[in-house]
Amino acid sequence: MGNNAIKAHLENSQKTGIFQLTGKGLPEFPEELQRLTGNLRTVDLSSNKIEMLPAAIGNFLQMKSLTLNCNKLTSLPDEIGKLKKLETLLLNGNHLTQLPITVGQLKALRTLSLSGNKFREFPAGLGSLRHLDVLDLSKNHIQAVPAEVAALQAIEINLNQNQISVVSAEVSTCQRLKVLRLEENCLELTSIPVSILTTSQVSLLSVEGNLFEVKNMRDLEGYEKYMERFTATKKKFA
Repeated sequence: MGNNAIKAHLENSQKTGIFQLTGKGLPEFPEELQRLTGNLRTVDLSSNKIEMLPAAIGNFLQMKSLTLNCNKLTSLPDEIGKLKKLETLLLNGNHLTQLPITVGQLKALRTLSLSGNKFREFPAGLGSLRHLDVLDLSKNHIQAVPAEVAALQAIEINLNQNQISVVSAEVSTCQRLKVLRLEENCLELTSIPVSILTTSQVSLLSVEGNLFEVKNMRDLEGYEKYMERFTATKKKFA
């Protein structure tokens, strides 16, 4: 990727606040972007070969959306936590195994997408993200949904295509959780906490492709209560 091409993009970005350069084989975060820390709101560098983000990422104080899908990231710098206006962080298809604790400082974050990474454990410290609507952790290697998940404010949590065999009953205390996706995991019918059906706010529990027949969920205590929420939600959007 020639510097001239980046320069042309930069001139445009200065006017629009948007920098998009995808599928160009970039090996690193373009240093030239440093000139635009004051006005860049949206950056999309998907489908490149970026292995790390510079600490200077913390200087982009106006940034609202950062997309780095399909790169080679193995970690994130602590400075990512300085992006106080960031609402969307999309990091699908990288090699991440954990998040820095500073991600919990992204107070404006609404969407955090980490599908197709290398997580073996549910990331800690996300309970402080009070505006988080959607958390996507599908296509990882997570084996359990821990009790700490109770602190999450998310409306939707996607855990499809992991290796989950244990779900903490605490998930049913998530105050805003409406959609819980657990398709294609290693769950037995007995692994589904009854409280998700009886007392939670969840109106869509997606469990196809596990170690039981979905129709057998009808025999669980609280299934009718769950179906009332499911049907009411369906009507609302019909």
